[in-house]
Amino acid sequence: MSGRNLIVGLVTVFIAYLALVPLGFLLWQTFTRGGHPTLAAIRTAYSQSGLGTMTLNSFAFAGGATAVAVVIGTGLAHLVVRTDVPFKPLMFAASLVPLIIPGILHTIAWFFLLSTQIGVLNIHVIHPIFGVNFNVASVHGMILVEGLHLTPLVFLLMVASFRSMDPSLEESAIMSGAPLRTVFWRITLPLARPALYAAILIMAVRTLESFEVPAVLGLNQHIFVFTSQIWTTLNASPPDYSTAGAYAMALLVLTTIGVLWHNRISKHGRAYQTVTGKGFRPRPIPLGRWRWPATILILAYFCISVLLPLAILFYASTQNFYAPPSHYTLRHLTWGNYGAAWHDPLVQHGLKNSLILGLGTATAVMLLAAVASWIVVRTKVRGRWLIDNLAFLPLTIPGLVLGVAILTIYLRVPWLPIYGTLWIIFIAYLTRYIPYGMRYVSTSMFQIGRELEESAQMSGAGWFQVFRRIVLPLLVPGFVAGWIYIVVVSVRELGSSVLLYSPGREVLSIAIWEMWRNGQFPELCALGIVMVAGLVVLVGVAYKLGAKIGVREA
Repeated sequence: MSGRNLIVGLVTVFIAYLALVPLGFLLWQTFTRGGHPTLAAIRTAYSQSGLGTMTLNSFAFAGGATAVAVVIGTGLAHLVVRTDVPFKPLMFAASLVPLIIPGILHTIAWFFLLSTQIGVLNIHVIHPIFGVNFNVASVHGMILVEGLHLTPLVFLLMVASFRSMDPSLEESAIMSGAPLRTVFWRITLPLARPALYAAILIMAVRTLESFEVPAVLGLNQHIFVFTSQIWTTLNASPPDYSTAGAYAMALLVLTTIGVLWHNRISKHGRAYQTVTGKGFRPRPIPLGRWRWPATILILAYFCISVLLPLAILFYASTQNFYAPPSHYTLRHLTWGNYGAAWHDPLVQHGLKNSLILGLGTATAVMLLAAVASWIVVRTKVRGRWLIDNLAFLPLTIPGLVLGVAILTIYLRVPWLPIYGTLWIIFIAYLTRYIPYGMRYVSTSMFQIGRELEESAQMSGAGWFQVFRRIVLPLLVPGFVAGWIYIVVVSVRELGSSVLLYSPGREVLSIAIWEMWRNGQFPELCALGIVMVAGLVVLVGVAYKLGAKIGVREA
């Protein structure tokens, strides 16, 4: 029992440290100077010229990208789940592949497609038809790129909602002669309102904390949002940590409001439930003459969201110097960029460090989450709800803000010299992804009965034996699903990494970022194609593994 209590205590203290210490140091750095409370950093940050424009850009970017993602994602989810539209497996593939592509690669691909000078679509499609170019390096371009990148998340959220909804009300309305658009607006959407609100709030929070799109498309045009302003402040000479913390506070408040609002809406979800048995089999709504236009819409989305970005990245990876596709460039392809990228010391460091951090973070997060979930679900320890809340607190912290907070701590803690090592990035990843690990493990923990554990304890087994030989094996589906997910998102992470890496401690996303800043476009595209292929293989292995151990259901 004493060993169990020791482990419970250590896990509780560690989670509290991960969740509270970065925020505490960030608040201290921002609101104190010389040991005395002050608002000087707030006054400095929010009295600078251009603040109003930056704020408007941030809200326009978040609102516009959210609208694009929610409209497209909800419409496609309804077509796939509720209607007889063909090519449904294609739509699910189109929803998964963009989630695997790192955000910085997705943004760079759209720069190559819609740049006013070298954009393929501008040169061959938009300008010949409309006589003008679409400028992707603008607020409107940022909205389009971020919206398309987030659309798969909305699609998956709304698919889950539409699938769990009883279709009898829609079928009754159709039998009564109501047109499809009336059924959609008057019945389907009101029933899906909780999921729709959740999608809107989650996408708004994700867009506010986005760094890749504002950095790649906005910085060179001096279009600033909160995240790019924070990065610019910290890259000044000398870096201004207090002012960056003041900007981070505003971003933290906005994302926290969104998360709290989402939680409040979730509590009222029962008002939208429909009564049905598990065995109902909804009949797809016939689209009639709209079937083929809907099919064209799905195919167009697949081409735009998956084929075009991957095709332009692959094309760029086969050129000595990037130029828009032409008869000449297509006849002079080269594979040398793949070899050059492979032998680049920056890429070699990035690959090694990404593997170490991805595998290490995923393993540590899932083991920590397994013990924490067991405490929350299985025990009656007083205050266990606090562990649950602390574990989910990092959800309110954007990646770049977390990077600022951790940077603030370990630059000023000389007795823990981890700045400039992989450990500081590992702590950032561990903090950022512990909520996701808790989500996967807690779901599985609730589904496991107590009988086996109680029987083992009655037979004299200690807590550690019970946990290792009974609880963990039963948690395998959720554990493996969460482990694979965290490996994938760790390899893609840029927001918290961009402030914490040092020479020789780069990860793959940083390698792409540095190549982009140095103008090494063909090499970064070659690295990106290999990186995407590796992540696709990893997700494919997870899908096959799911057939045996239930990862799909988890």
